[in-house]
Amino acid sequence: MKNILVIGAGRFGTYLTQKFAEQGDEILVIDSREERLDKVLPFVTSSLIGDATDEDFMRSIGVSSFDLCVVSIGDDFQSSLETTSLLKELGAKFVIARASRGVHEKFLLKNGADEVVYPEKFMAKWTAIRFSSANVKDYIPVPGDYSIFEVEVPASWVGKSMIDLKIRQNMRLNVLAVKNSKDDFNMDYDPSEAFKAGQTVVVIGRDSDLKKYLGLEY
Repeated sequence: MKNILVIGAGRFGTYLTQKFAEQGDEILVIDSREERLDKVLPFVTSSLIGDATDEDFMRSIGVSSFDLCVVSIGDDFQSSLETTSLLKELGAKFVIARASRGVHEKFLLKNGADEVVYPEKFMAKWTAIRFSSANVKDYIPVPGDYSIFEVEVPASWVGKSMIDLKIRQNMRLNVLAVKNSKDDFNMDYDPSEAFKAGQTVVVIGRDSDLKKYLGLEY
């Protein structure tokens, strides 16, 4: 369980707060508009109406006591920048800031953000890759030139096992899990068991190998 400060209760901040709450984290949400805070009250430990760019106000909440601070202000970049900088000045341990435009990321990092998230960019990329091929079920980016894909078992794999195909040796891919159905997720799949039509596999590998051996286009 973590102690988390979320600044900004717009759509992104609200969804994020809900997810943190599901994990059992303790959350304080700050927003300058009371009507926004009303939406997150069922999920948070506490909430405050206030200006996150006000040093006295922010100092009073003990920023350094939080394990994580999230600046989810999406409609006022100047406030987001000032808040991010102020959090670090007040001793915040780790600050994640939301960018609403590509150019914002650079400035947020220079002003103290430990990590910057750009939800619109991520979702655009995810959607394009997810629907670029009919056999792709899900996609997770990995730092560097690697990715994780959930794909339908290739026709050339059906009737053969991981041992038969020598997936790791010949393709430089790693099968993390095999799914027989939506609720049947097997991470201990027998490498000698033959793949069946209709199964999906969760595979990690270098992008060039995923494209070459799984026929992915992204």
